[in-house]
Amino acid sequence: MSKPFTLNELLIIIVAREIHDHDRVILGVGLPTTAGALAKALYAPQAVLMMESGIIDFEPLVPLNHIADAHACRGFSYATDLFSTFTMTYRGFVDVCFLGVGQVDKYGNVNTTCLGDYYRPSLRLPGSGGAADFISYARRTILTMRGGEFVEKLDYRTSPGYLEGGDSRERSGLFPPGTGPALLVTTQGIFRFHPETKELYLDQLHPGVNVEEVRKNIPWDLQIAPQLKQTEPPTAEEIDFIRRFAPAEVIGRGLRMELGLSQLARKAEERRKG
Repeated sequence: MSKPFTLNELLIIIVAREIHDHDRVILGVGLPTTAGALAKALYAPQAVLMMESGIIDFEPLVPLNHIADAHACRGFSYATDLFSTFTMTYRGFVDVCFLGVGQVDKYGNVNTTCLGDYYRPSLRLPGSGGAADFISYARRTILTMRGGEFVEKLDYRTSPGYLEGGDSRERSGLFPPGTGPALLVTTQGIFRFHPETKELYLDQLHPGVNVEEVRKNIPWDLQIAPQLKQTEPPTAEEIDFIRRFAPAEVIGRGLRMELGLSQLARKAEERRKG
């Protein structure tokens, strides 16, 4: 029997398992940093972790306070600037990035700008930052959704996924071949993208979740993997690392998420009701 774990810990661990040895990874504040530290410690020691600000190949000591927090590192190979980090991405030198989701459609297009009309929004979200650039040029983008919503049409397209699906991303001529979102991790399961249609499909269910629960939150006919899997539970070693490295991430964010106190989740529920 596995060690008891929280939903927030499970999401961090799922994301960390997507980082492999020698991957060059851009990390933001919060879940991505904790996931990067976990991967570096347990199964991807040769991964190169980078901050958006230009701190390259760092060893996480504690969670970041901001994207240039050198005090959160044991050390790093070198420091450059934000401009150089972005140009590395444009030149194909970033393998993995992570983006949080406010709204997402069936082709992985993302809204992190606002809910409702842009000029009179019901909720103003953080915006793009580097998100649009990273999903455009990184080889793999891992999307995470802890309090957002699935929609047929975004209120605002902040970051481009597979546009209208199929080969529309490639035909646009705006993105390097082989880039785009790789998977979406939510509080209910893991979604991937069909290799031809580029439509989201449900690949794994988290423990205790059934397909009907997932379907009720999705406004289109959700496709299901022919061999639907259950998310592999965390190991005791993974759980212990997170609790040592980022207790505030687990206690603060985790409790807020599991108690349903996310402002974005509340707004999304209000919109669904009417």
